[in-house]
Amino acid sequence: MRHLLLDTHAWAWSMTADIRLSATAIAAIEQAETVSISAISLFEIGQKVRFGKWPEMAPFLDQLIPLAKEQGGRLLEVSLETSLLAATLAWDHRDPFDRIIAATAITRGLQLISTDSGFAALAVMQKWPGLVW
Repeated sequence: MRHLLLDTHAWAWSMTADIRLSATAIAAIEQAETVSISAISLFEIGQKVRFGKWPEMAPFLDQLIPLAKEQGGRLLEVSLETSLLAATLAWDHRDPFDRIIAATAITRGLQLISTDSGFAALAVMQKWPGLVW
């Protein structure tokens, strides 16, 4: 069975039944043993709503935690190990949200659901659990 981590946009799209969520991603989520969401995704959504960069998520902001649980998602705290790996990861990607999500996938052995092509560069890492889309 697969253990998955949703990138922030994939989680948001799953909440809104967005057509950009691929059939492969939907099937993987439905068949997964566990589906996890990093706590950094809550921060990312909140920040982007606050700065006016993701207004369509504003109606969900106060309900993110209950919605994750309602969907059967497992919310993961950002651990010390994840934080350190995110800071030191040999990956030419500056987005701190993506770095923490990547480090979470690696430290917890979770395949990542994401459309972000930047994660493909991590495929050379021995511990990278893979990308699903």
